[in-house]
Amino acid sequence: MSKEQVKEILDRVLTWSSERQEDAAKLLMLMEAQDNAGYRLIDDQVEEVERRRLDPNRRTLTLDEFKERLGRLLDK
Repeated sequence: MSKEQVKEILDRVLTWSSERQEDAAKLLMLMEAQDNAGYRLIDDQVEEVERRRLDPNRRTLTLDEFKERLGRLLDK
C-alpha cells in the first residue's frame, strides 16, 4: 500500500463519527505500541503458536512430541 493510499484512508477516517474515529485511533495506538515492544517471537515460536491455533483444545502430546519439547528446553 502506498503512502498516498494510507493518507486517503486516514482522510476518510476524519469523516467518520467521533466514536469511530476514537476506535480507529485506539487500534493504531495499539499497533504502534506493539512495534515498540521489546519482545519478539522467534520463527520457531511463531510456528508453535500457529500449530496451537489450529487445535486450541489439544491437551495431550505424543511421546515423540514430549521428547522434542524436553530437548528444546534442555538445550537453552
